[in-house]
Amino acid sequence: MRYSFTGKEGIELGEALKQKTMDRLDKLSKIIPENSEVFVAFSSVRKQNTVEVTIPLKKHVLRAEVVNMDMQTALDQAADILEVQMLKFKSRLSRKAKIDPNFKEELNMYFAPQEEDDDDDNESESGVVIKRSKKFALKPMDAEEAVMNMELLGHSFFVFRNAETDEVSVVYRRNDGAYGLIEPEC
Repeated sequence: MRYSFTGKEGIELGEALKQKTMDRLDKLSKIIPENSEVFVAFSSVRKQNTVEVTIPLKKHVLRAEVVNMDMQTALDQAADILEVQMLKFKSRLSRKAKIDPNFKEELNMYFAPQEEDDDDDNESESGVVIKRSKKFALKPMDAEEAVMNMELLGHSFFVFRNAETDEVSVVYRRNDGAYGLIEPEC
């Protein structure tokens, strides 16, 4: 794996911190493709240390962001999150490969040694692949009722027709546990 380190907001990146990070994340090399690029960012605000690790794969990104008082603990937690994400992703791909024999080529794209090939990139430049599509009726309701419906469904967002403005709106759960409302601008 190739590492790229960034220190934000007054963090000095010493060789010891870089080496500890590489030692911890190298344990993931068994499940992450060999030629993967790993972007690691460290920051510290008011005694809260943040570790952000991003591993872009073809058509997928693994990302973990952990805030903790101890930098080493935050790094360990981020590595654990990435390991769980990768194992879920790998099992999903292998299940799909069992169902669809043509999918094995795409599976090899993730886990076979990656080579730079300009001819093969034309296919992936076509855009985003939508795996699932849903249609549903937008019932008029207020934002509070939309939040209640979102919670009942166990989703992190909910699309609804706002009864007050008669416009399509979205409520969502924020990282801090509060809720947000997205409304179109007329």
